[in-house]
Amino acid sequence: MGISGRRSVHREPYRHSDFDAVGLAARRAGRVISVCIPARNEAATVGVIVDSIGRALVAGAGGVDLVTEILVIDDGSVDGTARVAAEAGATVVRAGDAGGGKGQALTLALAEARGDVLVFLDGDVENFGPHFVTGLLGPLLTDDDVALVKGFYQRPVDGAPSGGGRVTELVARPVIDLLFPELGGVRQPLAGETAAHRSVLEKTGLDPDYGIELGLLVDVADRFGVDAIAQVDLGVRIHRNRPLEELRHEATDVLAAALRRALPPGHPRRPPAGQL
Repeated sequence: MGISGRRSVHREPYRHSDFDAVGLAARRAGRVISVCIPARNEAATVGVIVDSIGRALVAGAGGVDLVTEILVIDDGSVDGTARVAAEAGATVVRAGDAGGGKGQALTLALAEARGDVLVFLDGDVENFGPHFVTGLLGPLLTDDDVALVKGFYQRPVDGAPSGGGRVTELVARPVIDLLFPELGGVRQPLAGETAAHRSVLEKTGLDPDYGIELGLLVDVADRFGVDAIAQVDLGVRIHRNRPLEELRHEATDVLAAALRRALPPGHPRRPPAGQL
């Protein structure tokens, strides 16, 4: 399934500073908002992230009444991630001792969360601030035509101001250029910082592996149109960068997600979901 013939993403990107928590809380209109964080061995960072969200955006934890719940999906951690997250105020959902992968963790989050609107965040961000959440929520709460919000940011690596995102540059962008050029304007197609209405996620579904980000992007564009995708500049994002040899599995999942959508069912080269 492709989206050939659709015009490319043309919405002007938002900045996280375009939105403030108090203003968004006034526009929440009774909607339940869930922040979901898949995490595997992120004890060093996940507690700070949860605490930051609670203090700023959860009424019961001292923040404004914007975020209803914070879920951490513990995907087979062995380092105390679940304990740290719970102590910081999150509801911890265990995905299993072996760890099923990011897509399975977020599918579990969708099933367990109560939210009408879901915000997905990565658990390894070292310079996290509440603006990650308000920036992602802003377009959804202020524009009824927005179905999905993707964050983008500057990604420093090894002391250089840029250079992160190797799977994005070497796999995701070439795949988009060749198969889904209408999405060429998406700056961080594999960003884990994403927000969407529950109704959108239930209609598109979620890939069971690391292809989840690209798959969701393509599916939303195909079902709702590329104009339904908004982007928000979240500033600078610092996180741990994995060695190159650890990225092959993620790259394979991304490519497989693209081929499942580009090749018709029954095609001999069409990869099976979650079995690579």
